[in-house]
Amino acid sequence: MEQTTLSKYVKDMRKLYNLTQVELSEKSGVGLRFVRELEQGKQTLRLDKVNQILNLFGNEVGAVPISKEDEP
Repeated sequence: MEQTTLSKYVKDMRKLYNLTQVELSEKSGVGLRFVRELEQGKQTLRLDKVNQILNLFGNEVGAVPISKEDEP
């Protein structure tokens, strides 16, 4: 499976569902500024708000175990 950044994923899904940033903001219950910062790749974001957006697309962020092969 191809890995993608969170910001790219959200932007791609928003476009797939034909939503503007304003509409995504309204439907997810987060502020427009948060949507913009998320799509621009801001490094620090509140996970609860990220999950509010991802829930619209049937996903959420959570802890994932790191295998020894993934470590640098």
